Amino acid sequence: MSVYVGNLSYQVTEEALTAVFAEYGSVKRVQIPTDRETGRVRGFAFVEMGTDTEETAAIEALDGAEWMGRDLKVNKAKPKEDRGSFGGNRGGYGGGNRNRY
Repeated sequence: MSVYVGNLSYQVTEEALTAVFAEYGSVKRVQIPTDRETGRVRGFAFVEMGTDTEETAAIEALDGAEWMGRDLKVNKAKPKEDRGSFGGNRGGYGGGNRNRY
């Protein structure tokens, strides 16, 4: 089971997040995504707890709680959406000859 943790401080570490969630049960894994270009934390994370009961306890206790100067958003993680074979947004590349001067 995985928990989504949003509105995180950009100074968050895996160790600090693990310590907070360990108060509610066993933490199997913590994943803090970073920006590919800058390497900076993106402001959210995923925490995998040992059981559904531990996950529920953590969500109920931490959703809306203030930590590191920010109000956390904590809920069940949703499955990753399939973006199709083209990978979604192409960042504005491609397409006709618009705006060529």
